[in-house]
Amino acid sequence: MELRHIRYFVVVAEECNLTRAAKRLMIAQPPLSRQIKDLEEELGTQLFVRKSKGLELTEAGHHFLSYATRILQLSEQSVEDLHNMEDGLQGTLYLATVEGMAPRFLSEQIKKFHARFPKVEFNLWNGNTDDVCHRVHNGLCDIAIITAPFDEESLEGVSVGKEPWIAMIPKDHPLATLKGEYIDLVKLSPYELLIPSRISRLNEIQEWFKPYGAKPKVIGRLAHMINAYELTRAGVGIAIYPEAAASYGASDEIVVKKLKNPRVMAEYILIHSRNSELSMVAREFWSMVIEEE
Repeated sequence: MELRHIRYFVVVAEECNLTRAAKRLMIAQPPLSRQIKDLEEELGTQLFVRKSKGLELTEAGHHFLSYATRILQLSEQSVEDLHNMEDGLQGTLYLATVEGMAPRFLSEQIKKFHARFPKVEFNLWNGNTDDVCHRVHNGLCDIAIITAPFDEESLEGVSVGKEPWIAMIPKDHPLATLKGEYIDLVKLSPYELLIPSRISRLNEIQEWFKPYGAKPKVIGRLAHMINAYELTRAGVGIAIYPEAAASYGASDEIVVKKLKNPRVMAEYILIHSRNSELSMVAREFWSMVIEEE
């Protein structure tokens, strides 16, 4: 098996179409088809199912794709690392982050890193925790920031900050007139709530209410904080989110209360995969951040 076979396979898997893949690879379609067939014969299994509208990965194909992606990354990383030894640290650092306080923290770290290694470029992606973890597991980014909890078996993680959970209340809502910066969680139970979309978050928030014999009335699960802010401003419901969500607009549009009973915190975790080797650039960035924590 040669590196070009693996590269051909990955492009075909991405395109799910031999014609488009051949165009990307700048080779003719018949030899590309032959290379994929040779690879399947060498592996002793079918990687694609041929369909009228193109190709579809088999279960074995999906499994091999994860290995093929890592192999190509290691190949590129080895070349990059050798160049770094000669010319100083350079290359691209692939990062991902959730919302909240994480983008500000990450921006500060990138600024410090860029001052040390000005030849390094950055590729930064934003999403919710589940989406970010998916990118890390699949080798689409080197290092990321998510919110706890996380899978400690497959991910190396270090806490990099916390912020309180809050209730964002529409300014015309009955609870908006309450005094003080805190609100008892149980006071929210009669009202319609908006919460983050992460799979585990609904269960977590339900657990907060259980000691009071209450169950939250969740009417919306949202992937992004800006949606939580805008829906609250429009009076759709009360949003339960980390504190940074309240910074998306004018303070007179909503009333913000920190939660108490229980008083809960959102924790942010810097992560990378335990199953793949970090590039030299990513190792330097990880070390820089960890040393300062």
